[in-house]
Amino acid sequence: MRYCFKTLILFLAVTLSVSIDTIGQTKTDSISKEIVNLTKKDKKKKKKKRKKKKKKVKLPKIDLSHWKVTLPVANEKGKPYNIEPPEILDFAKNEIAKPYMYIDSTRGAIVFHAMPTNSKTRNTKYTRSELREQMVPGSNKKNWTFEDGGYMRAKIAMDASSKDSKGKYHRTIIMQIHGRLTDEQRDLIGEDDNNAPPILKIYWDKGKIRIKTKVLKNLNATYEEMLHEDAWGNDKGFNFEQEVGFKKFTLEVKVSKGKMVIILNKNEYKVYEDIHMRKWGIFENYFKAGNYFQSRDKGSFSKVRFYELEVSH
Repeated sequence: MRYCFKTLILFLAVTLSVSIDTIGQTKTDSISKEIVNLTKKDKKKKKKKRKKKKKKVKLPKIDLSHWKVTLPVANEKGKPYNIEPPEILDFAKNEIAKPYMYIDSTRGAIVFHAMPTNSKTRNTKYTRSELREQMVPGSNKKNWTFEDGGYMRAKIAMDASSKDSKGKYHRTIIMQIHGRLTDEQRDLIGEDDNNAPPILKIYWDKGKIRIKTKVLKNLNATYEEMLHEDAWGNDKGFNFEQEVGFKKFTLEVKVSKGKMVIILNKNEYKVYEDIHMRKWGIFENYFKAGNYFQSRDKGSFSKVRFYELEVSH
């Protein structure tokens, strides 16, 4: 009887010990799993933080090596302040440029900021923070004709704009094709500069994209007569149907002999292919892009973001 009792006690002791070990092992396994899970969560959080940090810095996809910029601030001679290549490549470090042309690294864009100042280029009352194409960096002498052809593409968004007394947004010119007289043409008509009219102006106009171009007033005008600025008048203009507002949009300009095509967001097109485009072939041209602000109202301004800008010929 005593032997059976001792055996029973021994059996219960062994069973209890095994149960305790099992419970302890279960708890240990559970704690280990929790530690592993916490470690995984920490790693995921760190990865997310790293991704967020990487996303914070974005740079615009714009090569400025063939552009100069005109800013709405005067230089020491009282003329608009220009930055040409190669200095423009370091525009972000230029203290004079910083208020008018700067990088928005959260959005990956260059912001062009313009407002009314006394820094106006010749033949206009408006100011600009605007790029001018230079086929040869640092020189305005080399340009292109419609026969040479040209292509410009940009991804843009209006960042901010003031409103007029009627509560309507001020408008600005965001892209251009500007004409230019050769030295020979300039001398032929007795001008003192090489300025010719712009054949294309693309406006951000109250949230929509508006196009203006030129028409020859007298289709029988001679070569020499066509070189004069007053030989050309404004067309009626054209508005794309889409309203871009303050959202991103893409503009493309394609030029070839006697033809000019403007494309908005790859789904709206405006084609100019007529006698006026063919007559325009006598001029050299260059592209412009940025913010050519169209107001002199006190306190008015606009800021335009350029995410991408490319040109080819």
